[in-house]
This record gives sequence, C-alpha cells and structure tokens, in this order.
Amino acid sequence: MDSKKLALLCRKLADNKKAEDIVVLDVRKLSSIADYFVIASATSEPHLRAVLEEVTEKLEQEHGLRPFGVDGHQATGWVVLDYFDVIVHLMRSDVRAHYDLEGLWGDAPRVGTRRRRKVTS
Repeated sequence: MDSKKLALLCRKLADNKKAEDIVVLDVRKLSSIADYFVIASATSEPHLRAVLEEVTEKLEQEHGLRPFGVDGHQATGWVVLDYFDVIVHLMRSDVRAHYDLEGLWGDAPRVGTRRRRKVTS
C-alpha cells in the first residue's frame, strides 16, 4: 500500500471512532522521516485508547500492517504510531493544543480535511 493510501486509511479508521480534527499533512518535501503525518484528537483517555485500538487492530487484521514503533501512552495524552512512511499522532485535545504540530509543520500541505466537532446541547 502506498503511503498516501495508508495515511488516508488511518484517517478513516480514526474517524470510525469519532476522533476530532483529523488532519493529514503531506511532509514529503519538508522531511525525510516520513511522507505523511496523521494527527487526530481524542476527548479523553478512554477515547484515545479506542482510537488507538481501531487504527492498530484494523491495520493489522485487514492489511497485515503493524507499527514499526509506538511511543507514548494513553495516560500521557499522546501516542505516536510509526508506520515508516506514515506517522500517526493520536492526542488528547489539550495536549494537541499545547504542542501545536500543525503550527510546527505549517508549510506542509493538508490532504483533504475532516473535522469532527463536539456536539453541544
């Protein structure tokens, strides 16, 4: 599977578990560490765990893909999945706002946009 297709699949899997503000950044011209970053927010530790499990389990079960590395933990609010050409950042919203990866990689073009906003009653 090519890296763009994998990045879009990771976005879809995160969306399956209602991750928020899902962004795919094309970093091919800016970095040699990856082709794409997928960044998604979760509202809580259990939500982060659900998104993490959806991405890792579906990629392994349906495509035979396992991350080369995993860094962080749900309790820290930030988990990084390294699929070599695609790096997935799953973050609690407060952690994401603090580290502002989109700002750090502001020159990277976005590949489509899917934003899930909180529904307020």
